[in-house]
Amino acid sequence: MCVHRGRNLPGVLDGLYGVQLVRRPPPAQSDNEAVQIKCTDSSTCEHQNGGTTITQQRRQRLLIRRLWQQRPSYLKPIHCSITCDKHAGETFANVVTSLPFIILGLHTPRKNLNAAIYANSLVGVGIASGLYHSSRGEVRKILRWADYTMIATTTLCLSRAVRNENPGLLMAASTLLLPFQPFMVSAVHTGMMEVSFAKRASVEPELRMVHNLHKMSSLLGGALFIADDYFPETPYIHAAWHLAAAIGIGTCNKLLG
Repeated sequence: MCVHRGRNLPGVLDGLYGVQLVRRPPPAQSDNEAVQIKCTDSSTCEHQNGGTTITQQRRQRLLIRRLWQQRPSYLKPIHCSITCDKHAGETFANVVTSLPFIILGLHTPRKNLNAAIYANSLVGVGIASGLYHSSRGEVRKILRWADYTMIATTTLCLSRAVRNENPGLLMAASTLLLPFQPFMVSAVHTGMMEVSFAKRASVEPELRMVHNLHKMSSLLGGALFIADDYFPETPYIHAAWHLAAAIGIGTCNKLLG
């Protein structure tokens, strides 16, 4: 008698006369299971060999990406402050305070080609700002980009008008970066203009009072610019920045007289 049992109790039936226990071999693994086990073992080996290094690299990339995404909006190619112009009164104030840039551009001395280009760019700043603040909908994003790029263009033109000896490579690189990094272009050429203004004020006494007014308006404008980004719900900060920037630009025009 042969009894085939899938399960048995060892030590209970062993030794009985005529009883033979046949243990079934374990079921064969399917091809899919074998491949799966092989892949698992392979990934385990890879993890043991280089998993730690890969994890560290991923963490570094994620950290850099997170820092880049959390950068202030004025460091981004398109600085679109959607919270601006929250009501009709603020829109009106922002449009009205854009007009001084047009007036300054029309009264800027045009003694040479570079000065004339700078004056026309000032008029463009006032027009672009007014269009942006009076716009609504999807076109607002495009006009904000145009507004910010026009501001950067004005700083580039002013730097060229004040310092005709600027390196050609710097001017070409700044022109190419205008559509993508207008803030960077503004920062570089505003800094160059400030250095030129300070040097001339140190040797020309009639410019010292104007330079002091320029420094105060520039510091106030910078503070309002940052406050506009970090406190977007506070009304009329942007209009105040327009006025401070207009005063700073008006004092810069003394360098072209």
